[in-house]
Amino acid sequence: MSDAADDDLDFLGMAARPLAPPSHAPAQAHPSHAPAQARAEESAEPLPYDPQLALRFFRVAGNQETIVAGTRIFAEQEQAGLLSRARVYLLLEGRPLAMMLPGETFGELAVISDAPRSATATARKNCRLLSLDHKQFLASLKQEPEFALMLISMMAERLRRSVEKLLATSTAPIAPSTRVQGLSRVDVAEVAHIIGKTAPSPMKAGDALIAKGALGAMMFVLVAGQVATAIDGRVVEYLGPGGIFGETAMLGKVRRGASVTAQTDGAWLPLTRNDFLRVVAANPAIGVALLRSMSERIRMTADQIRAHRPA
Repeated sequence: MSDAADDDLDFLGMAARPLAPPSHAPAQAHPSHAPAQARAEESAEPLPYDPQLALRFFRVAGNQETIVAGTRIFAEQEQAGLLSRARVYLLLEGRPLAMMLPGETFGELAVISDAPRSATATARKNCRLLSLDHKQFLASLKQEPEFALMLISMMAERLRRSVEKLLATSTAPIAPSTRVQGLSRVDVAEVAHIIGKTAPSPMKAGDALIAKGALGAMMFVLVAGQVATAIDGRVVEYLGPGGIFGETAMLGKVRRGASVTAQTDGAWLPLTRNDFLRVVAANPAIGVALLRSMSERIRMTADQIRAHRPA
């Protein structure tokens, strides 16, 4: 298995570093009454990949496996999704893949997405793994919701890099993504109930919800209406009810990489870092739905990159 390419979505490019002592620093809370217009403000430091957090997460409900060199762990185009037998893995010992170090995870998208595997993983050396299926993944999220926060942060960073590559390699007009499946109405109502915001904030067509370059401390769930995400004046995505945007704020002190403008009248819910953790702990399935929405956006961007590659 070679190092992950931009469209090898079973490998999110977690930072390769050895297991380190766990951090006990508390997460910083942010005011839930911040205005919709993104503004410069203090927020937490960017969230790195934490192998100790990953280890705690997998130990909640994971199964330990010993893999012999030469064994295929999973195959490209293998069926994934909620009803499949797909699993996500954490490497405990050994180095089965050239890019993997102990403490790193791989195969995450198979338990949160209905798309087939995008790569093949074969053990180059003997190794020990912890693995989780979809049901076990939910059980672990309930006890360790910070793992979902870390994962969505990594996915948001992956999406940002992919969009930048798409814009850099294409001079032709880009058809914005419109097919992203967001949260259901029931999920949106449940999110509002959990975070105590039963009255969503209204928006008017033309409202600037996020300004590129501003520092943000929250992400948003669109309750009604449509918004457009643009980078340097080029619209790259339209989102409708149930869509999420502004996820890079979950990384911490990171400047917004795109602007978001309301295309129609509608309403949205803001989620701070602590709000997100509360939602995932209370209803892990909603956390998976949020991650699934992110994975679909990454896949669609990867498809756009392939479509705009020179012949």
